[in-house]
Formats: sequence, C-alpha cells, structure tokens
Amino acid sequence: MTPVSILLWSVLLLPLTGAALGMLCPSVRAVMALVRAGVLLTAAAAAGCIWAVHAGPAVETAWEWLRLDALSAYHLGVMMLVFTLSSLYLPGYFAAETASGHFTVAQARRFGALWFGALAAMGVVLLSNNIGIMWVGIEATTLVTAFLICIHRTPASLEAMWKYLIICSVGVAFAFMGTLLAGAAAEHLHLEGAQMLLWSRLRENAAGLDPALMKVAFLFLLVGYGTKAGLAPMHSWLPDAHSQAPGPVSALFSGFMLNASLYCIMRYLPLVDAATAHTGWGPRLVLLLGLVSIGVAAVFILFQTDLKRLLAYSSVEHMGIIAVGLGLGGPGILAALFHTLNHALCKPMAFFAAGRLGQMYGTHDTARLSGCLRGAPVWGRALFGSLLAVIGVAPFAVFMSEFMILRAAARNGAWWTLGIFLAGLAVVFIGVLRQAVNMAWGEPVAVPKEERAGTMDRVLIVGALGALLVLGVWFPEVLSGMLDRASNIVEGTQ
Repeated sequence: MTPVSILLWSVLLLPLTGAALGMLCPSVRAVMALVRAGVLLTAAAAAGCIWAVHAGPAVETAWEWLRLDALSAYHLGVMMLVFTLSSLYLPGYFAAETASGHFTVAQARRFGALWFGALAAMGVVLLSNNIGIMWVGIEATTLVTAFLICIHRTPASLEAMWKYLIICSVGVAFAFMGTLLAGAAAEHLHLEGAQMLLWSRLRENAAGLDPALMKVAFLFLLVGYGTKAGLAPMHSWLPDAHSQAPGPVSALFSGFMLNASLYCIMRYLPLVDAATAHTGWGPRLVLLLGLVSIGVAAVFILFQTDLKRLLAYSSVEHMGIIAVGLGLGGPGILAALFHTLNHALCKPMAFFAAGRLGQMYGTHDTARLSGCLRGAPVWGRALFGSLLAVIGVAPFAVFMSEFMILRAAARNGAWWTLGIFLAGLAVVFIGVLRQAVNMAWGEPVAVPKEERAGTMDRVLIVGALGALLVLGVWFPEVLSGMLDRASNIVEGTQ
C-alpha cells in the first residue's frame, strides 16, 4: 500500500475513530478538544492526498473502489475547510450553553460522534469510485445529520428533523433508482461484476451507454440528489432544518453538505452527455433547475423575518447559481466550482454570527436584532460583512464567480438565462441588503446579553472574510490549475 493510499484510508478511518473515542470523553471540554484534534488530523491527511493528486494523476486503491481525482480532491479541500472552520468555532458556541446546563456531557458525546460520523459519510461520497457506494454515503449523511438538527430537543427541532428525514429519504430513494438505471445502461458493455458501477469504467465507456436508460437515470438522479442539494422545487426541508439546527450545524449543512449532493450530479454530467452524443440534454436540465432555484429563493427572501431562514433561502439561491454555471458548460463549470469555494467560505461565517447573536438576543428575528453593531460589535460586524459577501458585493470573491458565470452566459448567447440570472440576483441583493442595514444600524429594540468573542472567534472572522477579499482580486495559480482540471472532468474532456 502506497503512502497516498494510506492517507486516503486515513481520511475515512480517523473520523470513525474519533466518533468511537468521543463516546468515552468525560466532559464537554474533552469532546470539543477531541473534535478539534480529530478534524485537524483528518485535514492534514486530506491535504497530503490533495497535494499528491495536484502533482500527478488520479489515485486509486481498494480494488479501484476508492479514487481521488482533481474533482474529488477539490471538493475534499472545500469539505475540510468547512469542517475545520466549524470545529474551531464549536467550543465558543457551546461554552455558554455548557455553563448554563443546557448542553450536557451526554449531549456533547452524542454531538461529537455525529459530527465525526458526518465527516466520514461525506468522505465516502467524495472518495468512492463506486456509484453505489457514493449513494450509500449520501444516505448516511441524511441519517447522521438528521440527529444534529435536534441536538436540543424542542417540538420545532423535532418537526424539522422529521421533515428533513422524510423529504430527503424520498429524494435519496429517487437517486437509488437512478443509480440502478445507470448501472443497467452499462449492461451491454460487458463489464465484469462490480465494474458496471465503477465511475472510472463508466467514464471510459460513456459513449456506449444506453442513451434512453441514461436519460431516465439522470432524471431520477437529478431529482434525488437535487432534493438533498436544496434545489427548488425540492428544497422545502431546507429552511426548517437550517432555522432549527445549532449555528455550527447550519454552517456545515450550507457550507458543504449541499455541495456534496451537487458533486454527485457533477459525476453523472459527463456520462449522460457522452451517452446522448453531446447534445447538451443533461446540462440543460441542470440549468433549468438552477434558474428555478434562484427565482424561488429571490421571492422568499423578500418576505423573511427570521435571520436563519433568510440565510437558508440564500443557500437555495447559491446552489442555483452553481447549477446554472454547470449547465452553461465550458467556462461556466469553472466558475461554478469557484463559486462552490466562495460560498463555503462566506455562508458558514454568516451562520456563525447568526448563531452567536441568537444566543445573545434570544431570537433570530431580524427586527429584534436591529442595531446589533452597537450591542455586539464583533459578531455584528461579522454578520454584516458576511452578508455583503453572500450577496456578491465587490470586491468579495462571490462577485467574481457570479461575474464569471454571467460572462459564460454571454459567450454562449444564452440571453434569457443571463436576464433571469441578473434579475434574481438583483432581487436577492436588495432583499438581503435591506435586512443587513437594518440589523446593523437600525434603532435597537432589545438588550442583548454580554458579548463573548474570544481570540479564535476573531481569527475565524478575519481569516474567512480576508480570504474572500483576497480571492476577489487575486486568482492563485495553484487554485486556477486545480479548477481547470476539475472542470475538465465535469465537462468530460479529461
């Protein structure tokens, strides 16, 4: 076994080990320390894998069932970024609840095990070369993360958990049917046994896949994985789950779990496109869902008075933006992947701020959070800055990736797409900015608890927002090369 293969296995086994050890921790503090250490160790192993793929070809192990190429390596990096930020934020978020007795040792143990379980499940999604096991990973994320929503059991959180479980389970069942049909489309290729479900084998023979079966399969897959990704109109679970989950869990959901499901759709795009003779049938469907998601999110954002639900609908919008880029193809795919990173940087920070402000004010009602810059200077600034980044104010990197998608639409002559895209973004911009200005500088109507913002909190805020500013004005060569290679895989040219 090569060193890179060992690192690949480590990305999966370290979280599982952490989940087991977490159940033995004697205190909340010990659980938080274990989570930090375990996630950082996993991030180090992932960095080694990413560097190996960046410098060379794809890596395979376990009889080709585990595979890391440029596309999965890029998403692995984004995943570890979100988990690292969220894990560093955890102790500060739960400190006050631990002191008041609202977060017990038993809850902390359960939370730590589920947190590591979510990391392992998402790792399976990214590292699996078998499309069946990739589906199992998505199903596992549903089961594990559902219980993170109701770590604090209230009627509202339990309702949100069951809604999430039921809707996403139905969606994942659709994805299961699509996975079976995709395997059936390869039946006449005479691949041996499990090779019919290996993505790399399907990609090599994609032009020979049964086009009718692949079309039906992709419809099931798009609805199934699109449900878990929060694409409209299958998004109805998302606002409730985000509004009821603890701040770090909402950050994890929005920052990467939605992207993990979009990643699965990306894996099938080159297969269905080659099987349908590159007619653009699959990408057009993705583009349509993307535009619908942006439009639905824009309408609902205008009427939101709950901060976390506002951010949830913003996530629907951003998943739609990524889908539009994927559907446009070519430079649009690269822009979509870049937007994935930008969204993973700014949205967790917004949920971090929303979570801490919610603890201080006892509510997420935007009217009650009015004047939070005076009542909570650190988290108020973090919220305002992250909201500006989320809606694409220049020079934040989100503006750049959205501009790249607009340019791709113009180059393709997709003027209707460009018009709908711009209109949706404009409505979201106005709706979110109106709320952000009122929360920041409005007349205070509530007196918050004393603000607690430690050194780590300030480092996270400055680091994330600083990175978004840097990426908005400078495109590192290393990142550009990785995005090029990853977009080529989605487009089917590599």
